[in-house]
Amino acid sequence: MRTVIITEVASGVAISAGLYFLWYRKHPRSRFHFFDDNAEWLQVDKAGHATTAYNIGTIQYDLMRWCGVKKDASIAIGSITALGYMSIVEVLDGFSSKWGFSKGDMLANIFGTALFAFQQKAWNQQRISLKFSFHPTSFAQYYPSELGSNLVSRMLKDYNGQTYWLSFNIGSFLPARTDFPYWLNMNLGYGAEGMIGGYNNPDSIKGVKIPVFPRYRQFYFSPDADLFRIPSSSPAFNTAAYLTRFSKLPAPALEWSKIRGLRFHPFYY
Repeated sequence: MRTVIITEVASGVAISAGLYFLWYRKHPRSRFHFFDDNAEWLQVDKAGHATTAYNIGTIQYDLMRWCGVKKDASIAIGSITALGYMSIVEVLDGFSSKWGFSKGDMLANIFGTALFAFQQKAWNQQRISLKFSFHPTSFAQYYPSELGSNLVSRMLKDYNGQTYWLSFNIGSFLPARTDFPYWLNMNLGYGAEGMIGGYNNPDSIKGVKIPVFPRYRQFYFSPDADLFRIPSSSPAFNTAAYLTRFSKLPAPALEWSKIRGLRFHPFYY
């Protein structure tokens, strides 16, 4: 238990430091204030908040159960950890001159945390999970200070390449005696594209003209695998399978958008 707590504190400090250097360092501080950003980035960022809060809650719960903490206490600790960490991020935003404390972000954080807590309490498992996937896009090159200048920063800041998935484990909803593969999930995904700025795209950046890109939402349907539901006696496999639970595995996908209509991707991530 002590080792887990020390590791979590160290990880929290490292993540907070990383966020400072990626997000806050270049912008001056201000008095605490609120900021309505609900219309930014076609709400992809809100999906990101919900997904992050959900997965923090599930990971913390699993750690507590592994340490021998009882179920209800583990749910409470997982929920408090998720909301606590995400609230720290919002408070930092609230003291930043560029951003502010976002009520929309906090609602998304609460939704993600509640999705975890409700399922764990009602079903003692996560039948519906929130997952993340990312692919590099060409949009970040036009505004690297906003969308990221390298792969790591773009994974966090380039909303064009982020997709968030509502992942349903079908087998867990079926009767115990069924031949349906227990590891097979079906996912509904959401993303957006064509975004150079939060609300709209600038005509130029530092004197360089920016091409005109339509901003549009994308909706996906794709199968997925929850490898952790495959019984195995291999610690290496179980560890790898657990770590993949939070990201969508590459697979064929159907995409629909108003701009491009229905498209099929043989391989999407």
